[in-house]
Formats: sequence, C-alpha cells, structure tokens
Amino acid sequence: MDKDRKFFLKKRIGVLYGGWSSEREISIESGKCVVQSLKKQGFRVKSIDLHRNFITRLKGLDVAFIALHGKPGEDGTVQAVLDLLGIPYTGSGVSGSAIGMDKVISKYLFTAHGIPTPDFYYEENIDINEIIMKLDLPIVIKPRAEGSSVGINIVETKTDLTKTIKRTMRRFKDLFFEKYITGMMATCGIINDVPLPILEIAPKKRDFYDYKSKYTKGMTEYVVPARIPEDKYKNLQEYALTAHSAIGAHGFSRVDFVLDESFNPYVLEVNTIPGLLSGSNLPLEASAIGLTYDELIFEILKTSLPRFKQHR
Repeated sequence: MDKDRKFFLKKRIGVLYGGWSSEREISIESGKCVVQSLKKQGFRVKSIDLHRNFITRLKGLDVAFIALHGKPGEDGTVQAVLDLLGIPYTGSGVSGSAIGMDKVISKYLFTAHGIPTPDFYYEENIDINEIIMKLDLPIVIKPRAEGSSVGINIVETKTDLTKTIKRTMRRFKDLFFEKYITGMMATCGIINDVPLPILEIAPKKRDFYDYKSKYTKGMTEYVVPARIPEDKYKNLQEYALTAHSAIGAHGFSRVDFVLDESFNPYVLEVNTIPGLLSGSNLPLEASAIGLTYDELIFEILKTSLPRFKQHR
C-alpha cells in the first residue's frame, strides 16, 4: 500500500455535492458516484448535500472532495470557506475556480496567452447590429457563468437573436456572444498537469451538444481517442494544458474545444470540476489510458495533498 493511500485511510473525507445551482441534479449524481467509489476503496466518507447553511456540516472533516457543479462550489465560494476553516480540498483554489466559472474573463486570458478561442462580444449595453457586424450569423448566445450547456442558444437570424436575448435574459442577466464555428466538439482532461487522451463528442440527434444531449443516454457518441490528425491532436493537448494553467487551475480539469473543418482547435472553456459520473467525459478519457474510475477518483483526492502542508 502506498503512503498516500495510508495517509487518506486515516482521514475523514467529506464529499460535497448538490448545492443550489442549475446543475444541482447532475452534481448529486456525480457526488453519489464519488461516495460509492471512495467507500469501496475503504475510506471513511461523509456525504454532504450542500444547502445554504452548509458550514455547520463541515465540522469534523479532515478533507473535502468537491463534486459540485456551478455556483457556489465551482466559482470559488466553497473553496474560500474551506480555506478560512483550514480544511484541505480537491481541485482548484479560489482564484482558479472563480476565473474558470467566468467565461468572459477566461476568454480574455486565453487571448493573452495566445490560445485560440472563438471571437466574442461582451458589452454592458447590448447592441444587436454591433454583435452581427463583429461575429456574423449564426451566433452562439451564452450565460457568462453557467455550465453543462445551460442557457446556451444558437441563432441564425437577426430576429431570432433579438427574441432569444430577451427570453434568455429573464433567467440569466449576464450574457456574452460567440462566433459559431462549424466542426467537431472535443474535450481534453488534465490530471496532475498531464493531458489525457482527447474525447470526440458526436451528438446523434441534435446539431448542438446541449444539456439534453449530454445527459440523455444514447443521444451522443463518444470517441476516444478523437479522430483528429496526429499533429493537430498533439497541438490540442498542448493548448488544453496551457488553458488549464492560464486560468490558474490546479490538479485536474477538463478543457472543451470546437475544431473547425480543418481540425484547427478553439478553446471554449475550462471546467474546474467536470462531471464525475462513471460515464462522464473525464472518466472516459482516463479509461483510455487504463485508469479505472476508482483510480481516477483517488488521483483527484490526492490533488488535496498540497493544502495539508498549507494548513499546518
């Protein structure tokens, strides 16, 4: 038995999941999978479905495994609370989490680091004509701080753009607009600063990889490794690692891409807490290099180790 496993066998691990974001349901499923895996591996585990008075439930934890998606677990809020309480936790810290959740700031950082990303428009006062002039049609409308493709729409006409903005802003006040690139959707996970095999995402019944395509069984085909020319493949992995570092992510993440018809990659976002169901993208990528789901969960647990030294 290695020393890291022995170390964690002595710790009480709290798995944080649920929360109150639009991604609550999928976070619950991720959390249940993590809890099951850790218990199977012999660890002492406390399941914590995060509610607004969650601080009282953190008492007695030695380490937190964060399986939350969306706010407040993926935007740095929970990370800040855990830092203040001196509880080590998995994954990215406050700044990396906050930046990863903010798609607009992320895109500015991608540009600053020479990472290709689709052209975008973000202004406090939205100008329909200016959006079309800069991005042309079709256009992708995205909430600034949501995940799991929640609230994303693709519009093809000026009329649809106007209507969709009004409709979407009833639920999400902060929007940005992105140039639509026709091509392959792909994703590349990062574990301990090492890029995993690239996963190709091929929706079967819908043109866009939306929430329904992601979480409805049989609606999407996943191909690992992705069917990408070798030179472009390596290039995409390098961009994934650079994007991970650019936002200040730690330990693990999943970087999402769109590739144009010549397989040139464009980074869309960095997910600092990707889905952790056994059939989610990151576990599928890990399995392609022979890493089982339980082994992946343990590797993620180990990303908390540097914080034990910080809190001594």
